[in-house]
Amino acid sequence: MKSTRFFLILAALAAPVNASVMAERLDYKPASVAVRFDRAKITPVLAEGFADRAAERLVSADDPVRIASISKLVTALGVMRLVEAGQLDLDRDVSDYLGYPVRNPAFPERVITLRLLLSHRSSLIDGDDLYLIPLGATLKERLADPRVWDQNHAPGSDWFHYTNLNFPVVGSVIEKVTGERFDVAMHRLVLKPLKLDACFNWGAGCSDGAYRRAVVLYRASGEVARDDLHGLPPACPVFTAPGSLCRLTDYRPGENGALYSPQGGLRISMRDLARLGQVLARGAPGFLSRKSMAELTRPAWRFTGSNGLGEDGTASGFFCGYGLAFHTIGAGGPGCHDDLFGDGRLRIGHSGDAYGLKAGLWWDPKTGKGLAFFTSAVAADAPSGRSAFTAAEESVVERTRSAPFPVRR
Repeated sequence: MKSTRFFLILAALAAPVNASVMAERLDYKPASVAVRFDRAKITPVLAEGFADRAAERLVSADDPVRIASISKLVTALGVMRLVEAGQLDLDRDVSDYLGYPVRNPAFPERVITLRLLLSHRSSLIDGDDLYLIPLGATLKERLADPRVWDQNHAPGSDWFHYTNLNFPVVGSVIEKVTGERFDVAMHRLVLKPLKLDACFNWGAGCSDGAYRRAVVLYRASGEVARDDLHGLPPACPVFTAPGSLCRLTDYRPGENGALYSPQGGLRISMRDLARLGQVLARGAPGFLSRKSMAELTRPAWRFTGSNGLGEDGTASGFFCGYGLAFHTIGAGGPGCHDDLFGDGRLRIGHSGDAYGLKAGLWWDPKTGKGLAFFTSAVAADAPSGRSAFTAAEESVVERTRSAPFPVRR
């Protein structure tokens, strides 16, 4: 097999081809991993493809991957830990924490709170990836840009617009009240207490082994999208403007909560993500109170057919119930097509979608059974399946059904 690949590579050097043709010639299967869990056990049930194609390193359940928007759920856990510590209030004006007014200029009298930010009802919008704020710029400057505000829907109205920029605001609030950089605060508040080998943007908390096991994310074309680390930490873990230096020593916590990507930058293995799901399926005893878990998971918004922006997945029936960064699926209702598992059972968790990756952490609150998974190299225009999820995600779910679930003893 390796000798065949060697001659294919020599041929590729002699006759240039595009990345997608090279990927096809080398017969690369997209990396996919799934781990099932209940309140007692976790069991890896799927691991296929390469974590690193160049090194021909096969993927495993212990390899950390950028899980995209599932990071939002983890960020919300950090918020709730600070709420329980008396350092944050879900319903207080975030202006009080940040030290400057945070207002939609079209609705200057409407207060914006953590509850609205976490549930995507703040009236912030992303625009042209405006949630990416480089080192040296500030959140305050970005919020002064009128393009980040919905001019037609007020904060706190029954209008859902899924927006990444909500979470850099949340991250800045966390930094302000803790005095710590976001990645450091999240390691202390969430990742370390839960004994997870994970980190935001390869910052505080990830082990040396995590760098060596990192899953390289590839686009459907075969191009590298993220995390081709070669076993080493990235030279600069945060987003910088072209030509700018990575001077993190000059950064003051609270100025730019986007740096460590609270909206999508968590690196974690599927085994550890399943461990997190297991904690949440148990009700997070010793970590969060029942009241806090209820606040997080209870939908703050439900789709009625006309109260959400189509491009964010509401018109397709993808978003039908959303709490404080916890998404509910499978509950049914008019216009809802969110039953990824196809069994009509309600599940709680979050999806992830970025750089060719599709991921999910979902559990059934009645049985405690759940699934943590990702699949990669999914095209941006990949077809949907029978639900509003992609056929690629549904395929992973279907292939895990045949694996025997651990019997509780």
